[in-house]
Amino acid sequence: MKTVNLKLLALAVGLAFGSTGGAQTMPKDDYHAGKTQIEAESKAAKAACTSLFGNARDVCEAEASGSGKVAGAELDARYGPTLKSRNDVRVVKAEADHAVARQRCEDLTGNSKDVCIKEAAALETAAKANAKAKLTTAKAKAEASEKAASAFSRANAQAATAREEAATVTNDAQYAVAVEKCGVYTDVAKEVCLDRAKVRFGKS
Repeated sequence: MKTVNLKLLALAVGLAFGSTGGAQTMPKDDYHAGKTQIEAESKAAKAACTSLFGNARDVCEAEASGSGKVAGAELDARYGPTLKSRNDVRVVKAEADHAVARQRCEDLTGNSKDVCIKEAAALETAAKANAKAKLTTAKAKAEASEKAASAFSRANAQAATAREEAATVTNDAQYAVAVEKCGVYTDVAKEVCLDRAKVRFGKS
């Protein structure tokens, strides 16, 4: 029964808030509603554990608690999608999985229990190391992308400046030609020619 409750909790959160992989955010009211829903579902999952006894009950409660924490972390990442919030989901999941695995070890004794505890700890360590590697990789990609965008912006600015300078030089050269052509005229006709050249090339 407890497994069904936990699956319903995960399904409810998934349907209500979707994946954390995108860059979308949710309205603040929906976020608070999500928190309330997760708390209610987690409480119901823990209540279902009361029908069990001994370590089975402890495992059930650890699963319910872990699922609630993971759902909360996923909701936070959905509300504020950042590299850190997404990494937090992976870390919380590793800790939740470890708590359940560690609790299951209580059913064992002697060396078997010791091995079980070590294996649970090793899995958590590996999961957190993998999460750290993913975060480091994501940060490196983001920084590289930012630098590329900055370099592209600088290149565009330099190109715009170069085009402006070229246009100015071309205009000045064409104005000089127009002025020279006015040399065939004298007196008033020459003045009119020069005035027209100034207006045409923005020298007035």
